[in-house]
Amino acid sequence: MDENTFLGIIERSIHQYWDMPAMTDYEGTTFYYKDFAKEIDKLHDYFKAAGIKPGDKISLAGRNSARWAISFFATLSYGAVVVSILHEFDKDSIKYIINHSDSIALFVDESIWENLDQDGMPELKTVFSLDHYSLLQTSGDEISNLVIHSDTIFAEKYKNGFSANDLFFHTEESEELAVINYTSGTTSNPKGVMIPYRSLWSNTRFANDNLHFVSPGDGIVCMLPMAHTYGLAFEILNSISMGCHIYFLSKVPSPKILIDMFAKVKPRLVLAVPLIIEKIVMKNVFPKLQKGAVSVLIKIPVLNAIVYNKVRKSLIELFGGEIIELVIGGAALNQEVESFLRKINFPYTVGYGMTECGPLISYAWWEDFKQKSVGVVVDRMQVRIDSDDPENKVGEIQVKGTNVMLGYYKNEEATNETTTEDGWLKTGDLGVIDRDGYIFIRGRNKNMILGASGQNIYPEEIEDRINNYPYIIESLAIEREGKIVALIVPDIDVLNHMKIKKESYPAFFDNWLKDINSKLPAYSRISSYQIRDEEFEKTPKRSIKRYKYQ
Repeated sequence: MDENTFLGIIERSIHQYWDMPAMTDYEGTTFYYKDFAKEIDKLHDYFKAAGIKPGDKISLAGRNSARWAISFFATLSYGAVVVSILHEFDKDSIKYIINHSDSIALFVDESIWENLDQDGMPELKTVFSLDHYSLLQTSGDEISNLVIHSDTIFAEKYKNGFSANDLFFHTEESEELAVINYTSGTTSNPKGVMIPYRSLWSNTRFANDNLHFVSPGDGIVCMLPMAHTYGLAFEILNSISMGCHIYFLSKVPSPKILIDMFAKVKPRLVLAVPLIIEKIVMKNVFPKLQKGAVSVLIKIPVLNAIVYNKVRKSLIELFGGEIIELVIGGAALNQEVESFLRKINFPYTVGYGMTECGPLISYAWWEDFKQKSVGVVVDRMQVRIDSDDPENKVGEIQVKGTNVMLGYYKNEEATNETTTEDGWLKTGDLGVIDRDGYIFIRGRNKNMILGASGQNIYPEEIEDRINNYPYIIESLAIEREGKIVALIVPDIDVLNHMKIKKESYPAFFDNWLKDINSKLPAYSRISSYQIRDEEFEKTPKRSIKRYKYQ
């Protein structure tokens, strides 16, 4: 077991934590590390019987579950390549990805499989159910017989009992392809990001080295999609490598389910996207601060510290009472929420990454973290700003290092477009970097609007101000005919509570437009707005697919 390889870290962990719980499905089965190893061994036999060879592609399309994670590790430890597909993709996208990736096997939720064009994926030979590892499709009798009689065959194979020494893992090469992650971006259609083993190892090694408060046996609530690299790297890969116990939420959690799960698991580390944190703070905390005696006390300098301390304790309790650090990533955090978390000294930090880096680019321990930043560049990575004054003048953020992808699968043109002539990855994000190395993101390169007088307008900054209004769920600021238009999704429940009826929306939001424009620079003021009945379509990391609304 080589600790300088990703699979070496995972194999060592299974050996070390053999008798400890590894994964539990929400209201379902618990797998110990020894069960995890047993299932991997069985799946390796299935792969052999199905004629799958090292280097072949195996797709995974399903909701978060223990079997999803086991299938992932079984595929890599066999030497095959994982093709991770978000279960929320439409059926045509899933079919396209399976075909484009040259997958010959598939692990899939039965509910997804039933809706796919099964005849439209001719290279797909073997299909396993993620519900219970039964066969949904096969081209051979050998694997059918093996799956049906798996328990008997396994018992015969290990007459003296199965032990950690019976586990066999593939020996990886640093540049070897491990995962193809088809990501649906905010500005383009999905591309297959080729993630090598060195990236998996580097991301996992960084988490091992820096999340010093995480211990074997700690509970981790998995609420981010495993088909996205943020959730995969830090809720799954890091947790298994450190002997943690992962609790899977199979569907998008409501705040109530999350709070109940936090109370049960009592996690020390919580990973989340801004949307979840903003909902918890805005729905559970802000309303209490705006009512009764509390609203008066927080305005009194001597007393507000006492109030904020109590609020901090209550928020810690919402996360289960044991939280050491909340890591927020995947999108920008609302500035009002961030200012509030900083004011009450809540242990949060904001990281930065992208699928193409598997995903980590920057992070800082919460006590060192600078507000509005996304931390400092992580180990084995470099960052530069494409600007003649990186500290003060906004430029594109470009990266290089061990975490960076091999390229886009079967898309050399896109790979070349994303890479500079001297070998740096163009993130498409705009920002600055201060003298201490902290990165501050200003917006997306492709989203930037050039004002009439040549000013750079970052729509994300306008949207952040819009989203501070309690009766607006989300928004987009876009350019139309040289003017800025706001697309807004109102919070009907809040408006009803304010006794604002639908027929009064035009007058109400006309006044809102005047109010927000009074807070914006003249060159970035909103000319008009449009009210939407539905939320915007999102990517796996819950960012809005902006290109669909331009």
